[in-house]
Amino acid sequence: MHVETGIAKINNTQIYYEVAGNGPSLVLIHGFTLDTRMWDDQFATFAQHYRVVRYDVRGFGKSALPTEETYSHADDLKALLVYLGIAQAHIIGLSMGGGIAIKFALTHPEMTTTLVVADSLLDGYETAELDQTIGSIVEQAAAAGGKAVNALLLEHVIFAPAREQPAVSERLVEMVTENSGWHWVNNDPERALEPPAIARLQEIAAPTLVILGERDMADFHGITAILQQKVRDVRVVILPSVGHMSNMEAPELFNAAVLAFL
Repeated sequence: MHVETGIAKINNTQIYYEVAGNGPSLVLIHGFTLDTRMWDDQFATFAQHYRVVRYDVRGFGKSALPTEETYSHADDLKALLVYLGIAQAHIIGLSMGGGIAIKFALTHPEMTTTLVVADSLLDGYETAELDQTIGSIVEQAAAAGGKAVNALLLEHVIFAPAREQPAVSERLVEMVTENSGWHWVNNDPERALEPPAIARLQEIAAPTLVILGERDMADFHGITAILQQKVRDVRVVILPSVGHMSNMEAPELFNAAVLAFL
């Protein structure tokens, strides 16, 4: 499989990307503290049918860190697609990436063929359980430094089901350990969506698939229920026996669900 890699200089930043395959375009958006590698089980498989783009979101992986300038992840993605000559794509995101995908579908509907979100965050939804447990990591980061507390995230309940699979756990450790830690100790100047996405879900025009790991935290079950209720053209698939990192924990089930939907 031929993989094109590059750095797109867009929106006053630098975004690392990889492209493989031919056909309709498909974009993969990673989760918080992770990077393009979390999609290793999907990249080659989807590239058999699609032109697949995976990229490091601003602030993660090989992409540049945010500056004091405000920005939008959704606008970064639009600029990346324009840079790559892509007018429209299937947009797939997990966790933080799902939240970005939802914002993209709302702000750039003409570029969104379909929307697939897995174990997704949702702009405007109060993730009480997640915020409470992540808050302690932020507090410790103020004293220990951002990169030092990445290890605490690896012990978080959100990764508990993934830790049960040694090969998956090893990949998560590699990505999270290499994360810069910038977000633990800095205020991210990402522009908020007004009104927030949770108040605009009925505007999503693209056919939507929502995937949820059965063992994910209650917050993500709550978000899935809201998406199922509010999005007009929506299908929900719950993957049994897996948690938050559903694409890594059960790649064959995840891939089958996505390809069947597409």
